[in-house]
Amino acid sequence: MTYYLYTHQYYNSDIEAYMGLVYKANFPDMKIEEIHKKVYSELKEKDPDVGKVNMERKEEAIGDNSYYKNLSENPKMYEEELQLFTVKPFYNLINSVFFKFGFSASTSTFLITIISYVLIVILIFIFLIKILRNNYLAFILTILISLFKPLLDTSRHATPDGFSTLLLLLSFYFALMKRNLFVSSIFGILCILTRPEYFIFYAFLSLLVYFFRKDFKFQSKEILFSVGYFTLTFAIIQYFNQIPWSVLFMNQFTKVQLYPISNPDVFNFREYLNCVKGKILFEWNTSYFPLLLIFIIIILDYRLIISKNRKSLIFLGLYVAVYLTVSLRFIMFPTLVNRMMVGFYLIIILSLIAYQNSKKQILADTIEK
Repeated sequence: MTYYLYTHQYYNSDIEAYMGLVYKANFPDMKIEEIHKKVYSELKEKDPDVGKVNMERKEEAIGDNSYYKNLSENPKMYEEELQLFTVKPFYNLINSVFFKFGFSASTSTFLITIISYVLIVILIFIFLIKILRNNYLAFILTILISLFKPLLDTSRHATPDGFSTLLLLLSFYFALMKRNLFVSSIFGILCILTRPEYFIFYAFLSLLVYFFRKDFKFQSKEILFSVGYFTLTFAIIQYFNQIPWSVLFMNQFTKVQLYPISNPDVFNFREYLNCVKGKILFEWNTSYFPLLLIFIIIILDYRLIISKNRKSLIFLGLYVAVYLTVSLRFIMFPTLVNRMMVGFYLIIILSLIAYQNSKKQILADTIEK
């Protein structure tokens, strides 16, 4: 599967920006015209359709179909496009490291995604062994989850989605399996540095852990320090971010900003509301969240929740945190692309397996009380 992913990479529209940032990091004195030429020369060797107008797809935003053609022809536009992607510093750093090792700029941007896929599958197997205590069943479930379409799609894109999912799972692993909140927080910080919007999820998780700190055996001081680290990390990213949210929203959903920094359009709140209302049903129905919600409702034992069983309440709190995070993220950016949601999907799937496997013990403990 790893070989297939390596040889069947999807050259998505973001790769050209990440490649440009690789060149800027490794050759800070290189002019944007030369970076632009190198990026598109390499991409056109691998995908001749790069930079062509796509008239077959419906435009997401006005000017969307011709935008990437304009970028391929205009270095100044391309230079401003790069700044939209600087908010993921850890992912860009890893890409630059691979480039220093001798990989091409395009390979450097998706190599971490493939490595992340392998490590995610290994980590899922470790989770399942500890949860199920049955190596054969854990192996079978790991194979099935490794073929989960959103996970495979994520691993074919030169984006930080796969890498951030790995960091998210590692933070869960050290918090739950190793009871090491410090190491878990480090991976949480790296996750936020890879995809800043995960800060919302970590904020809700911190609140959940604080309320159930005795069950997790964490001290209040540890949790507060973690919250401080997460907040500081997110604040630093936003401090250096030159692009306001309104420009990012318009650029993706209403009208493409040809020069988002030097000459952005005026934000239209009515267009924003119409966009959110127009996409809410479609985006939620094409995601896996409704299906996973059905499984949550079926598997969670609400008798235990009503009786205030603490373990059941922790699982319920986790699912509330996931759906609140996704809902807030949707309000800011009304899209639920599966490759961006795969971390949440895996958290829900693994936690449901854990809850179902431990339900008998939970019921036994409740009866004894």
